[in-house]
Amino acid sequence: MRLNTNGLILKEQNIGESDKLVTVLTADLGVIKAFVRGAKSVKSKKQSATGLLCYSKLTLYTGKDAYIIDEAQATEVFFGLRNDIEKLALGQYFAELAFELAPKETNANEYLRTILNSLYFLSNGTHYPAKLKAIMELRLLSLSGYMPNLIACDKCGEYETDTMFFNFEHGLLYCENCAGSEIALPIPLEIISAMRHIVFSELKGLYDFKLPDESLDELSYITETYLKTKTEKHFKTLDFYNSLRNT
Repeated sequence: MRLNTNGLILKEQNIGESDKLVTVLTADLGVIKAFVRGAKSVKSKKQSATGLLCYSKLTLYTGKDAYIIDEAQATEVFFGLRNDIEKLALGQYFAELAFELAPKETNANEYLRTILNSLYFLSNGTHYPAKLKAIMELRLLSLSGYMPNLIACDKCGEYETDTMFFNFEHGLLYCENCAGSEIALPIPLEIISAMRHIVFSELKGLYDFKLPDESLDELSYITETYLKTKTEKHFKTLDFYNSLRNT
């Protein structure tokens, strides 16, 4: 059975001398694996269209163990990532996040739209990288069942105080009056407001909030810590990105 879809290449692995296996995030099929025959041939039209972080139109048919990509045409290759090692490293981290959190073999439209928008803004330098990183981490966590409870204090229902306190293990919020006995990080209200925006806003307005760069860096630290706490996964691409930023 042949089918047409659009997909973002999240991973690629060489198979033999001329083929490769790619992992693709699609809107309608979620995360799938697909073989690309003859992909490493210089004459292959599928070579560039099935490269890492390429968004392409794909024609697939079903093989025994995976899909097989019969035709591929690149729609967006995010050129702005290719000549900036930090941007490329962050884009690769976004791909690893999508691989770990997006559903397999089922609808993943919002996951795909979120990573495509983030890669576009990262490539064009439209938004501060820490902001895009925080959005990717917290939004994809929320979509995949790890949404924190940011509505109000978990104990008394207070919507906000000047400083709120966040418990990473349980994803719960506490106000100043209730946080005394809890293991929770104090977080300024402006950052809590940004976290609420990331979790609850519609996709079209997801990037429409502003914070100073230092606050965005703090937001990024918070979402990264929450991600590591909830998934208990080690992200090699994140380690590499952070090593670049610390040099």
